[in-house]
Amino acid sequence: MKPNTDTNINENAATVTLKRKSIFKQFISQWDLQIMIIPAIIFILIFSYIPMWGISFAFVDYDLFGGLSKSPWVGLKYFKEFFRDPNFGIIMRNTIFISVIKLAFVFPAPILLALMINEVMFTKFKRIFQTISYLPHFISWVTVGAFAAALMSVDSGNVNLLLMKLNLIKEPINWLSTPEYFWGILVVANTWKSIGYNAIIYLAAIAGINPELYEAASIDGASRFKQIWLITLPSIAPVIIMLLILAISHMMNAGFDDIMQLTNNGNNAILLSVSEVLDTYTFKMGIREQQFSYATAVGLFRSVVNLGLLLSANAISRKLSDSSLW
Repeated sequence: MKPNTDTNINENAATVTLKRKSIFKQFISQWDLQIMIIPAIIFILIFSYIPMWGISFAFVDYDLFGGLSKSPWVGLKYFKEFFRDPNFGIIMRNTIFISVIKLAFVFPAPILLALMINEVMFTKFKRIFQTISYLPHFISWVTVGAFAAALMSVDSGNVNLLLMKLNLIKEPINWLSTPEYFWGILVVANTWKSIGYNAIIYLAAIAGINPELYEAASIDGASRFKQIWLITLPSIAPVIIMLLILAISHMMNAGFDDIMQLTNNGNNAILLSVSEVLDTYTFKMGIREQQFSYATAVGLFRSVVNLGLLLSANAISRKLSDSSLW
């Protein structure tokens, strides 16, 4: 048995060596293509990996003047403080609920839009509509917030004027200072801003579907709806699944720019019970209160949970389907 074992080990080692040589040869043969990714690697190193040393702030009582080397080690002190914070439950509830409703409404909206655009037969109208739909993506949230404030103003907002003319309401409603409406406004604003731009990915996936599949289905008598259900959606399912996994991995990032602008830079105290999330709380504690170690601990907690969601979503997707990130 021993000679056979030694032979297998030698064969495995030889196979690994050949694979390494083939990978190296392939890398050398594609040197011009490999050079093109160097800027991306440098960008990731500078802005993603090098700043990771700042994670250590969460475990020390950071001294702004003495620096990290003179900051005393406190271990999990700030994590415990965050978990014991009276607002912890409210912050986590808002973060989870806002992320869930965004996933439920904002995520599928571009898919539906892409399917609708794909069914339009007039090419010029399709191009014009697609261009108009993704223009809001390039508008900053500062402008969107000002636009929403003007549109839903109590005195002269078009929303209140329209609803009063239709006799749906008797008095103007202060939409941006009523907690019951905030989540709905947030979802509508995010959908309007991102639906067109995100639909480009699905339109590109749809464009790669073999037209002969639709011709065969049409010959068999399949309606347009059945063609969408049986051909289009299954064909773009891998793209949808991968983007869904990425969306789930960001569920603890409920939003920052949109919430800050729709709450007057976080100063609308009336909306704090429904708008305070991990992103805004980290900003307030780190920048406004200058509790750098505490804010770093909150941010690290959010990142660890996101990582767990990413691994879980990818593992579930790999078991239930053939599509996964790895």
